[in-house]
Amino acid sequence: MIFIVGIMTLTIVGLIGLGVYLELSPEKHVARPQRARNWLLGNLSVFGLALLALLAMGAQEVMAQTTETVARVEVTTGLGLAIIGIGLPTGLAAIGAALALGPVGSAALAVVAEKPEMFGRTLIYLGLAEGIAIYGLVMSILLLGKI
Repeated sequence: MIFIVGIMTLTIVGLIGLGVYLELSPEKHVARPQRARNWLLGNLSVFGLALLALLAMGAQEVMAQTTETVARVEVTTGLGLAIIGIGLPTGLAAIGAALALGPVGSAALAVVAEKPEMFGRTLIYLGLAEGIAIYGLVMSILLLGKI
C-alpha cells in the first residue's frame, strides 16, 4: 500500500513540475501542445488507477480486521463543552480571515491589473489577512493541550 501512495505522490509532484516547467518556458510549447496534453492525461490516469487500487486495498484491509472490544471513554458534559470551546477560535478566526481576505483580495487584483510591479506588496497584505486564521488555529492547539 505504501508503494501505491508513493506512486500517487510522484504523479502529483510530476504534475506540479509540468506546471512549473510550462510556466517558466511557455514559448517552447506553443507549437507542441499535444505533448503536454498527453503527459497530463497519462499522469492523471496513473493517479486515478493508483487511487482505485488504494481504495480496493484499503477496503480489503478493513474487512479483514477482526472485531475487538474497545474500552469506551465516557464523554461528560464538561468535556463536550471544552471541545466546543476549543473549536470556536479556529472557526471564528477562519470566518474573520474570510471577511478580511475578500476586500483585500479584490483590491489586490485591481492594483496588480493596473501596476504589475505591486504584486509583492499585495501578497504581503493577503498574508497578513490570512494570519488571522493561523492565530486561531494556534490558539486551538494550545487549548487542546490543556485537556
